[in-house]
Amino acid sequence: MARLFGTDGVRGLANGDLTPELALSVAVAAARVLVETDSSHPPLAIVGRDPRASGEMLEAAVVAGLTSAGANVVRVGMLPTPAVAYLVGQAKADLGVMLSASHNPMPDNGIKLFAGGGQKLPDELEQRIEAAIADGHGLRGRPTGAGIGRVHDLLDGAEHYIKHLVAATPHPLAGIKVVVDCANGAASEVGPTAYAEAGAEVIAIHADPDGLNINDNCGSTHLEAVREAVLAEGADLGIAHDGDADRCLAVTAAGDVVDGDQIMAILALAMRDAGTLTDDTLVATVMSNLGLRLAMKQAGITLIEAKVGDRYVLEELQAGGLALGGEQSGHIVLPAYATTGDGVLTGLQLMAQIAATGKSLADLAAVMHKLPQVLINVRVADRQAGAAAPTVQAAVALAENELGETGRVLLRPSGTEPLVRVMVEAETEEQARTVAERIADEVRAASPA
Repeated sequence: MARLFGTDGVRGLANGDLTPELALSVAVAAARVLVETDSSHPPLAIVGRDPRASGEMLEAAVVAGLTSAGANVVRVGMLPTPAVAYLVGQAKADLGVMLSASHNPMPDNGIKLFAGGGQKLPDELEQRIEAAIADGHGLRGRPTGAGIGRVHDLLDGAEHYIKHLVAATPHPLAGIKVVVDCANGAASEVGPTAYAEAGAEVIAIHADPDGLNINDNCGSTHLEAVREAVLAEGADLGIAHDGDADRCLAVTAAGDVVDGDQIMAILALAMRDAGTLTDDTLVATVMSNLGLRLAMKQAGITLIEAKVGDRYVLEELQAGGLALGGEQSGHIVLPAYATTGDGVLTGLQLMAQIAATGKSLADLAAVMHKLPQVLINVRVADRQAGAAAPTVQAAVALAENELGETGRVLLRPSGTEPLVRVMVEAETEEQARTVAERIADEVRAASPA
């Protein structure tokens, strides 16, 4: 069986490669693998979804699979991914399921799984679930009669989650005018409400999901709309979420983009000054801009690199008992308040810094200078051979020597496609592109597609 799990759960074209039958099998196998056998109570699962029309279909399949495995299910309806993770922890549930394809277009959907406590799954557990599906383990020994799970609905999950978010906001947001692009997604109710209850004046856009318009030219992957609205409304900043609201990107009053690296830099300095940045250490990924590394070095903050994916950031945070990590894409993890990237929590923390300091977002973001970054995806016959070829490694070494401390080269085989990703950062975009194309030519020569 081909690998099911990607960087963030199982994802694909809903009713195409991600069928109700597959969703049911994943749910049964997840219940078997994640639930500790305890005869004192039936296992409990929390199930949520984003607004995609296909989520209704897949939710029915997942609920059927979980209950057939003997788990009681609490459906929480349309909520952000981090809200589902939070409720798993609060309810002391055995597992959680979020149906969402995050920033992907509407026809796609996905299955994100959480273990007890709202934790994302390590690779080992995902592999065990895949093995259980492949060998038909979930089809045998299902309960009957009173052993079949029951289904209940939680109607006030959003209220519990919003209360948690507002309580975590360190400073009132009075005086801040913000435009929030909800991507017609799971943050459409939670985001504007949380920001308003924390004290901000909120202008919500793309907050009217109909099941078909999620991420449609809006949200964190299409920042043009929030930029235009910030300028038109004279707002202090704009916040953009993705379909399941585990991301947060921002724009300044002048419409300039503030990405996840810059948000991490702002929060890291604030937390260092407040004494809450454990060991004065930040966790980022290999894709974070060199400008973040340089800014943190200047501030006396250690930066640890993790693999791409907020669950790998979280693993590093947990291993070191650390307090802040994230990705350039806007997944920011604050373990004191969340077990996964949380876009609304991040927006609240960012605006709290604006309110507390009296500085604009542009002034706060100026602590980090982004270096130009060029990424070339090279199609190859063999991605491992293309990346490891001696001629390619020699080209990388030459480029690193040429760039010195003012640039960086990252060569990364794709995990799912026949591609080698060549990323170069340098003082100028022209230099970055020249170096990247030189290395890309060597990759093509080493493993022609």
